[in-house]
Amino acid sequence: MGRRLTGGVLLGVLLYAGIAVWADLDELQASLTRFPLWPVPAALGLAFLNYCIRFLKWQRYLALLEIEVDRGTSFLIFLSGMSMSVTPGKMGEVFKSWLLRRVSDTPIHQSAPIVVAERFTDLLGYLILVAIGGIATLPEYTWIFWSTLGLCGLVLVLVGSRRTARITCKVFSRTPYFWRLASRIEGSFASVRVLLAPRHIVLPTLLSVIGWGLECLGFWLIASALVEGAVEPLFCVFAYAFSAVAGAVAIVAPGGLVITEGLLGTLLRRRYEPVLAVSLELGGETLRKVARAKAAGAVILVRLCTLWFAVAVGLVATWVFTRRFGEPEELAEEGGEG
Repeated sequence: MGRRLTGGVLLGVLLYAGIAVWADLDELQASLTRFPLWPVPAALGLAFLNYCIRFLKWQRYLALLEIEVDRGTSFLIFLSGMSMSVTPGKMGEVFKSWLLRRVSDTPIHQSAPIVVAERFTDLLGYLILVAIGGIATLPEYTWIFWSTLGLCGLVLVLVGSRRTARITCKVFSRTPYFWRLASRIEGSFASVRVLLAPRHIVLPTLLSVIGWGLECLGFWLIASALVEGAVEPLFCVFAYAFSAVAGAVAIVAPGGLVITEGLLGTLLRRRYEPVLAVSLELGGETLRKVARAKAAGAVILVRLCTLWFAVAVGLVATWVFTRRFGEPEELAEEGGEG
């Protein structure tokens, strides 16, 4: 856990240092100095409300797999998983399955597909938000939207196919060392088929739309406070959700780092420039420099209030969990095979 988290944090530090230098440190400092503080706690509150809404999805998945854990402990486990948000595709959140086994003896291969289902319905939720925000207004990016939607459809077909499960298990059963995982993979496929059955997708996806929509609102509060009247709520819904989709598709990027920041900053800068040109009567390189600095400030603030706030909440929850159920060393010793 420590190695995975450290790598993500180090990448984040280098990324934001690079953004600050690229945006011009003096101009960035000037933009943030004039920034009102109230949007930050508002965005943090909206982000935490997002966690609470998506916790309902986690609870539904536990019920579908007939995994019983008291609600308080379940919420603690759910929050703990967010400490691994800066792992590729956020799949480090399978850490929740490890903690779940600690309190309910649930095999990891049975509960780990919940993380897959969470990420899948989150992606569907983001795509719906992109459509609501207006993907048609930026035709140069529509290929990402349709490609991702097509990929989601393909995934649904594959995971719902028992033949796919049989072929995958057969391949693993004939592979040295990995043959011992065949039965667990078969169990994981069974869990995924339950969680991603068509009748079970609609509600979790709707919860994702509502939850992530709240973070889009937090982004709007921050972005509009930096340049008043520059962005509309629907644009922020589109920009935030679309940037998240791009970061999710680039699964090797931990927490969507670099990809999400780059695209979000680009979309925001383009909206800032015409407004700043009128309000401050700027032009040329000066206009681009100011717009770049304000866009960089908005991106850094919103990522601190979303991605990195989630990591911080997850670390606190993990500390509380280990205080209640045992230190990490004890968990490792008693973990065994999942």
